[in-house]
Amino acid sequence: MCGRYSLFVDPAALETRFDAQLSFSFEPRYNAAPGQQLPIIRDDDADTIQRAHWGLVPSWADKRTTDHINARAETVADRRTFADAYRHRRCLVPVDGFYEWSSDERSQPFRFVHSDGDPFALAGLYERWTPTHVQTQLDAFAQDGPDRSAEELISFTILTQSPTATVEPIHDRMPVVLSEPTEQAWLAGAGVETLEPIDDAVLDRYPVSRAVNDPTNDTPAVVEAIDDR
Repeated sequence: MCGRYSLFVDPAALETRFDAQLSFSFEPRYNAAPGQQLPIIRDDDADTIQRAHWGLVPSWADKRTTDHINARAETVADRRTFADAYRHRRCLVPVDGFYEWSSDERSQPFRFVHSDGDPFALAGLYERWTPTHVQTQLDAFAQDGPDRSAEELISFTILTQSPTATVEPIHDRMPVVLSEPTEQAWLAGAGVETLEPIDDAVLDRYPVSRAVNDPTNDTPAVVEAIDDR
């Protein structure tokens, strides 16, 4: 699975890399975690980098959750939770690294980065959800009270796949990393199985501190390499 990643690249470099403009004040994330509002690029507005809630909430869901942070590429087209978004709502998730934990008893975290140090994109899906019930103060029921309209939530999930050679010694799953030439094809609706796999040679890995286990540790220290001997 992919449960943490980083994005702390210079905002201008991020805009240049994805040929899109930030729609919000960018804040670096060294330990991005589920439930946070994080940058995505949607298929319906590919010129804009917007924020969305990490943890896809289907349009028919009863409540907002962070249950669906990942979707398996092998079954995404058939799962009710993701099928409609897979057909109609694609997104890119910009990152400059992602974390996976070793599957052995150590659970050592590793950070995976692009060998050239540039940001890259993970394959994502997004959804629109509006709560059916809105909590209000008692005076909301009075004439001319506050607007009770429900606010739409945009949420997203990251696709995962079997690991490449660089990731396989650490974990049995990894995010779907898009090569730059396939990003637009993904947004346009190409089947995940048709996309050319990323060249495994462009991924590097190194061990990082277990401080990354705690999402409140969102500092440069968590991306620094440690001695794993």
